[in-house]
Amino acid sequence: MTTTNHIPSWKKLSLFAVTWPIFIDSVLRMLLGTVDVFMISRISDTATGAVGLANELIFFCILMFGFVGIGTSVVVAQYIGAGREQEASRISALAITINLVFGILVSIVMFWFGEPLMRLMHLSTEQIEIAGGYLKIIGGFIWIEALSYAISSVIRSHGKTKSVMYVTLGVNAIHLAGNYLLIFGSFGFPEWGVTGAAISTVASRLVGIIVLFVILYRSIPSPIQFKDYITWNGSYVKKILSVGLPAAGEHLSYQSQYLMVISFVNLIGVTALNTHVYVMNVSNYYMALALAIGAGTEIIVGQMVGAGDMNAAYQRLMKSVKISFVLTFVIVGAASIFRHELMGMFTEDPNIIAAGATIFLLSIVLEPGRTFNMVIINSLRAAGDARFPVFIGVLSMWGVSVPLAYALGIHFGFGLLGIWIAFAVDEWLRGFMMLLRWRSRAWEKKALVKPINASEPGIEVQI
Repeated sequence: MTTTNHIPSWKKLSLFAVTWPIFIDSVLRMLLGTVDVFMISRISDTATGAVGLANELIFFCILMFGFVGIGTSVVVAQYIGAGREQEASRISALAITINLVFGILVSIVMFWFGEPLMRLMHLSTEQIEIAGGYLKIIGGFIWIEALSYAISSVIRSHGKTKSVMYVTLGVNAIHLAGNYLLIFGSFGFPEWGVTGAAISTVASRLVGIIVLFVILYRSIPSPIQFKDYITWNGSYVKKILSVGLPAAGEHLSYQSQYLMVISFVNLIGVTALNTHVYVMNVSNYYMALALAIGAGTEIIVGQMVGAGDMNAAYQRLMKSVKISFVLTFVIVGAASIFRHELMGMFTEDPNIIAAGATIFLLSIVLEPGRTFNMVIINSLRAAGDARFPVFIGVLSMWGVSVPLAYALGIHFGFGLLGIWIAFAVDEWLRGFMMLLRWRSRAWEKKALVKPINASEPGIEVQI
């Protein structure tokens, strides 16, 4: 009998080295939407509100693509940690195929039913006319983003976070140039306004997906074979979905309750909607750091759990929570000093600037709670404990956030401020529940794979 010493792959990773490219990548991805909003704001606030709400629907779709991406990231990370790279590659190929098929189905839905969905959100007729073509173009090609999400998840799971960042940087450069040419008709190009922004977005994403495929085959130690894309393996799919479906449930709950709350904002008025769109475009950057630390910690914790080192995983998460909490508080606090200037980047309307500045002050309380919540949820999923976050999420979002937003924002007349207070209460409540779950260490029994020197039903192990 012979054994092979396996050096845990997570020992080669540091949180900083994994996280900073994810942070830059997150910021750059957010810029894709913000650039559209910023440039279109030069046309009118009405056009901005319309495109901002259309982007909420697009973002909703992208979150849904994450159910395979998140499941893939966790399962692949655990298999890598267990020293089973060839199986990790097979799982990756299957996940890419699943997300592509799902993306095509969503593209069909968005193309034909995008406008009816906007009507359900109480958008005005004028704004629906403005955003309709934008949504059809981006929504019709949203399958590109589905494919991108899956491939990026695989590359990151191998610790190659810089590669994804560089691709997103290139996509942003193409998008920015395309917007300049097609929104305003510069250098003799047609002046297509909102439609031009949509075409620029799709073209830049298409270039990005081609480059990601090239990087995929250069990044993984065990190359994917073509047959892996079309070979169905129920065991692998079950593991992906055991993490991905609960994550999808949580994302669906979050985004649907968010869209419900947006309908409350629309009832308040156009000024409230425009203010919300502008503030969210800044607040998304607050979340970027938490997203990055959460994703970086997820990769490392997943590999630790795959290697069977539960104590290291526990300590890694606790350190990450402290780091993300302090950094978020400092960044949001510093940004709030320039809250009027930040709002002034998007509009000259004094009412919108004043309302937005107030929301920015509230963010000093809200954003650390959101960070607290997001980082722990990522690590619970990385350990295979995916059901608890969705259960608590649905309970808090629909039992606390939605009714409280209506009560404070509409019934008691606090307007947009009341709605954002409801967001803060929800984030802090879920954050504390996630912390209690992590400290209970119930997640230690949820691992999806055993190390290479351990047996697992249905898997042949060489000894």
